[in-house]
This record gives sequence, structure tokens and C-alpha cells, in this order.
Amino acid sequence: MTHLPYTIIKSKAHYYKYCNILEALVDSKKKTKSIQDEIELLELLIEKYDAENSSFTNADPIELLKYLMSDHQMKAVDLAALLNVSEGLVSDMLNYKKGLSKDTIRILSQKFKMSQEAFNRPYKLKSLIQLKTTKRKPLKRATKTAKAF
Repeated sequence: MTHLPYTIIKSKAHYYKYCNILEALVDSKKKTKSIQDEIELLELLIEKYDAENSSFTNADPIELLKYLMSDHQMKAVDLAALLNVSEGLVSDMLNYKKGLSKDTIRILSQKFKMSQEAFNRPYKLKSLIQLKTTKRKPLKRATKTAKAF
């Protein structure tokens, strides 16, 4: 068995180095048994570091997503391209009008190298009824004047 040059992650720089290596391995066309083993090992090390150092344990998924987008200098259009969805759907998700689908959660966890549980927490959506009632303007009563002919 080949000796892998990886150790427990102890710093942010170390963490990002392993994330970059993992991303390159996952994106590579060649997936031998040793590369698969290397990917699994890096995933374990990264997940362990995330679990011990994550400050997102209580963050709602949308706030987490907004933070990660900012950290990675992503805009809604970039997120839409990543998820292969419309910009309107991304806007609805970021404004709590639509929930995150299973596919979206999977893609986000892979992109940001986080566990799916970080994006799979309960959070409140703005219901359509609330949106309609809060945007409604008071009705103006039209008064008809009778004209005599």
C-alpha cells in the first residue's frame, strides 16, 4: 500500500491546501483505486476539521449559503450556473421563498467542502400568503355619483 503524505489538519492554510487537492482529485478524469482512497481520506480529514472548527453549527442554511457566497466572491448568477437553475430560483432561495432541494444541498456541500447536514437544517420559508397580505395596499372605495339625464 502506498504511503499517503497527509496528516490531521491543524490550520486554515492546511485546510485550504487539502481542499484544493481534493477538488483537483475529484475533477480528474483518472479515478484509480489509489486515487479513490486518497479522495476518501481527504474527505475524512476535511470533515473532521469542519466538525471541530465550524462556527456554522447553528446557522440557518440560507445565512450560511450567503456567507459562503460572499467568502468565495460568488454572485447569484454564479450560484445559478453552479446549480444549473434559473437566477429567479436562486433569488427565491436566497429570499426564503423556496427551499433547498436534495440536489442543491448535494452540490453545495461538494462545492464548499461541507457536510450536507449544514444545508439540511430546518428554517422558515416566507409563505405566499404572508407575502401577498404584506404587500397589499388598502382598497380605495370608489364612490359612484349618479347623474340625472
